[in-house]
Amino acid sequence: MSDESGAERLPASSEAEVPWRDFRIERDAQGSLVEKIVVGISALVADGRLRIGSRMPSIRQFAKWYAISTFTVVEAYERLSSAGLLSSRRGSGYFVARKEVRVAQGELRLPALAAMQPLVTELYSGATEFLPVGASWLPPEWHGESLVMDAVRQAMRMPSGRLRGYGHPQGFPALRHQIANSLSEGLFEVTPDQMLLTHGSVHAFDLILRALTQPGDTVLIEDPGYANLPAVIRQHHCVPVGIPRGAAGLDLGRLQECIATYRPKLMLVATVLQNPLGTSLSHAQAHQLLRMATDSDMILIEGDTYRELASSADPSLAAMDGLQRVIRVGSFSKTLSPTVRVGSIAAPKALMPALVRAKMLSGLTTSEINERAVYQAITTSSYRRMIERLKAQLRAACDQTVHMLAEVGLSPIAQPRGGMFVSAGWQSAPTPEFNASKVADLALKSGILLSPDSFFSLSSSKSVWFRFNVGYTGSPQLADFFRAQQPQLGYAA
Repeated sequence: MSDESGAERLPASSEAEVPWRDFRIERDAQGSLVEKIVVGISALVADGRLRIGSRMPSIRQFAKWYAISTFTVVEAYERLSSAGLLSSRRGSGYFVARKEVRVAQGELRLPALAAMQPLVTELYSGATEFLPVGASWLPPEWHGESLVMDAVRQAMRMPSGRLRGYGHPQGFPALRHQIANSLSEGLFEVTPDQMLLTHGSVHAFDLILRALTQPGDTVLIEDPGYANLPAVIRQHHCVPVGIPRGAAGLDLGRLQECIATYRPKLMLVATVLQNPLGTSLSHAQAHQLLRMATDSDMILIEGDTYRELASSADPSLAAMDGLQRVIRVGSFSKTLSPTVRVGSIAAPKALMPALVRAKMLSGLTTSEINERAVYQAITTSSYRRMIERLKAQLRAACDQTVHMLAEVGLSPIAQPRGGMFVSAGWQSAPTPEFNASKVADLALKSGILLSPDSFFSLSSSKSVWFRFNVGYTGSPQLADFFRAQQPQLGYAA
């Protein structure tokens, strides 16, 4: 019911606990409903009306009480969890976890990336004086600099007549044919007209969300997972819900619960060399995931940007499915250079018109010069040799990284299968105030860029960890930094 001010509140006869009888949602006030719920709940906790350990109303119960969408409640609870105020327990719901976190009106920020924007700028720019241990790009010399530079020079020799147009809406035809042929030979049958070229994988995810979702839709993602995805999903006014992923792979029990509760339209998942864990799904889990998606009519978005660095024996959802309800996203940022900004979407033919339209509406076409450069690079005989050399170099660096981290007291949270990343840290914090972001701040003062766990997780955890790029962990500077922290952190190697 609403009071005279237009605020939504419970009727006096409600059987709800006292704190919720006084809880109001000012519908006519400035700001979104999600923000009002977050601010209101944080105030109840800060004022002591909701104590640590108190169980929150279920999502459906809260939505019914205040006549709002369950999607609104899900996003509010997820934001409070990201801030550390609430914690979720499988099968039991949400509980108050902390008291000292208070979110003020107008001060809501997205978790992870937005929380440390100056640090993130350095991580993505590549122009940094710091040791980029937390970066997502490899040292340029690992790719084969001459291969990339030669390809760029060849691309610049494009016919002058091609300077008059914007390029094909789906991307440079020769590159689409090349990718389609490569996928057809190695993974699954696909035609060039099922390929759409993008400005990298983030652009691909953005286009898929534009084309296939509506505001309020639930989108499932891995937790921990790719750092950019929650913000991209929220940008489309959808609700990201995390599915735990760890050493044993995806928590399929939790996935089944979320499918039943939220009826999600999409799930984004990395089958091989997942960022940040560096793990790959087993064939058994991949089959189970595909079956669950089929039974629930859910589309799977397979982030496949590390495929060329993985084992040929690793599973492919798109191959298992025949590209029926799986959309495959690829990228050349990891095997060539992130500066070329070329990614790809392989999708069922029925979805291509919507994806092409989304691309045209959001920025017309992509850069043909960049796409020509990628085409020149991947069609050379030296490209495959470079990939094999890179895989061997990464395997050796991964082993060395795990060994070095163990020497300074950090343990992997999952055993990586290769690729670029090792995520490692401590199983528990020595004090409640201790967290990975504080260690990252200390590292920054020592000239080291780290990526803390909050970049990759929607939910809070007792463990404290970082994602390490194996291309930069060989520097003694990193080991010296963690050794120096051991006494004050209460850890010993």
